[in-house]
Amino acid sequence: MKILVTGFDPFGGEKINPAIEAVKRLPDEIDGNQIVKLEVPTIFYQSTKVVKEKIIAEKPDMVINVGQAGGRAAITPERIAINFQAGSTPDNSGKGPKEGKIESDGADGYFTQLPIKKMVTAMRKAGIPAEVSNSAGTYVCNHLFYEVQYMRVHDFPKLKAGFVHIPFLPSQAKNGRRPSMNLDDMVKGLTASIKVAVAD
Repeated sequence: MKILVTGFDPFGGEKINPAIEAVKRLPDEIDGNQIVKLEVPTIFYQSTKVVKEKIIAEKPDMVINVGQAGGRAAITPERIAINFQAGSTPDNSGKGPKEGKIESDGADGYFTQLPIKKMVTAMRKAGIPAEVSNSAGTYVCNHLFYEVQYMRVHDFPKLKAGFVHIPFLPSQAKNGRRPSMNLDDMVKGLTASIKVAVAD
């Protein structure tokens, strides 16, 4: 099996994004399954374009997008992507999102195909804080999560896909005033969750 794992580049004035840092450190193979890694721009529709091109080129069996969720203390696989975007923070193009639907002909929401409860259990067994999330927000993370699901429905029906949020790194946590997780634990948690996802 081939798994495409993506992580966003730094945004919002940050010099680092734990999403791409953790993705870069994943092994190239997990339980005999090939891991393809991709850095994605934190730009609404550009992120979709980059991921779609990679799906066409690599033909993965599964796509797992990884993003940063500042304020969360655990790794959180997402249950559902919603057909809505909003927010006051500009993306890396310098523009904010146009509030409203992501795809005019898309469903209001798409559920992940990943075994998120099993993923959470596996991460907890590995000693990593983890919990299921029911909201990926309305920023670029949810946008990409939704768009990959939309692509799956319209272009890649055999694809399984989902989204995982990870916390801040300690260096981003402003002297411990916000929750954080070290990079080694993020990699350990993501690896454990991928093992379960490919075996399901």
